[in-house]
Amino acid sequence: MVHRYRRRQLLIYASTALGSSLLLKACANPTPTESPAVSSAANSSPAGTGFKVAIVLPGPITDKGWNQAGYESMAIVKTKLGAETAYVEKVAQADQAEALSDFARRGFNLIIAHGGQFEAAVKQVATQFPNAFFVISDGVATGSNIASLQVNHLQIAYLCGIVAAEMSKSNKVAFLTAQSFTTTDQERRGFELGAKSVKPAIEVKASYTNDWNDVSKAKEATQALLASGVDVVYNMLDAAAAGVIETVADKQAYAIGYFEDQLSRAPKTVLTSAVQNYGLAIETVAEIAKNGQIKGDVYTLGLDKPDILRLGEFSAIVSEATRQKALQAKDALAAQKIAFEDCKLGGKASWCIKGAKTT
Repeated sequence: MVHRYRRRQLLIYASTALGSSLLLKACANPTPTESPAVSSAANSSPAGTGFKVAIVLPGPITDKGWNQAGYESMAIVKTKLGAETAYVEKVAQADQAEALSDFARRGFNLIIAHGGQFEAAVKQVATQFPNAFFVISDGVATGSNIASLQVNHLQIAYLCGIVAAEMSKSNKVAFLTAQSFTTTDQERRGFELGAKSVKPAIEVKASYTNDWNDVSKAKEATQALLASGVDVVYNMLDAAAAGVIETVADKQAYAIGYFEDQLSRAPKTVLTSAVQNYGLAIETVAEIAKNGQIKGDVYTLGLDKPDILRLGEFSAIVSEATRQKALQAKDALAAQKIAFEDCKLGGKASWCIKGAKTT
């Protein structure tokens, strides 16, 4: 039986398994006056396991990207670890602390805050609930009961930068995302380093929409980049990625996909994608937590784990020489023959190729 609650009550409960909770999607859509969209499903675990995992999602579970992967990770955690699982979707920034606190009050052992934009809320809430452990997907914060989980953004973006530079005719490429925080900054910098490894004089622009899912804003930002001479756009967005790919295709430019393999969306437009299996990544850290071994660290998963992080399929328009250049760099990155280190650029903290001159 499904119950609907108002904002302060936050959750919709279901006794069915998470795999069946897709039936809740029709009930999860808010009315125009509701904020945030606050739907959740909880599932019973086998008796005696006592391990409860919840995830707080900033966007819709149907975005075919970041949020959907987080939602689907709960099915993996339930199946592989026998955990009781729950989720809440479409949580606005102003409501993050409330959503996290609700799960902590309900006795969830592990609470996943799915996105680096949750860092401030996690730091606020974690001190109030020392018996819960909080993990920030794509974050960098740590604490006595806070860890962060991320893929190696510098590595995967470096490969995308190589492909973008090889395919650019204007020698102007761009990185487009929603917000600037540490991991998106790493993605931008890795992309720049990869592009400049091919063409040192290439211009790498960055643009921010301030919304991960707004297709119209993504289209506007992409149009502005193309008007400035950019002919390859690397998108780090969620549902808004559709706007980037559609706009680039209309202008006969190129895109690089993010998170899922986006080649099928536009085979003559999407050159390749930065593919991440975040469901498996979350299950990996959840297993560490269930075994009582989780610490206040940053858990980073790189190209040496291709089941979690890899370059997607190449478009047929990408030459064999470009493919080989990217794949050779992938092997070098996985083997740490190409590595990154903290550095200063113009007096500001950044990342550089280890052992290279700071430029």
